[in-house]
Amino acid sequence: MEGTLTFRARLEPGGPSFMPMTIAIVPLEIVEALGGKSVRRVMGTLNGHPFRLGLQPMRTGERYLMISKELRQASGVEMGQEITLTLAPDPDPDYIELPEELAEGLDAWPEADASFQKLRPSMKRAIAQHVGGAKRTETRLERSMQILKQLATGGHPFRKPADEG
Repeated sequence: MEGTLTFRARLEPGGPSFMPMTIAIVPLEIVEALGGKSVRRVMGTLNGHPFRLGLQPMRTGERYLMISKELRQASGVEMGQEITLTLAPDPDPDYIELPEELAEGLDAWPEADASFQKLRPSMKRAIAQHVGGAKRTETRLERSMQILKQLATGGHPFRKPADEG
């Protein structure tokens, strides 16, 4: 990656209180070198394993990365361990990798796709993670169909229609 910065950090508990998670703190000097407050998403590697993540703000001016269980397992790291991170600003911060089931559904259902395209990138990312987080193909298909139906009928992607109460 061009324009990358490499540093060491320790995996520690953190994140918002409603969602405890493993985090890695990005020091202020790295945040500033990446572009400061204007950079919200980064791409990089954790011990050589690639990722795309959002930089979460801290009161100190530092930022942190939420390191998922999947990324920890893929990188072979654990809580408390010191890790090597390489970061660069994400050149396409709105990029979202869609699960195959969701992508096919959006292609086949223009009304759902039109509603999906109007969503904020963070909501699109949440939908992709919700669908892609299912281990079984059947569950990914079921989640995709529920969300697509909601989008196609003008509903919220994660709320059931009032008539299904």
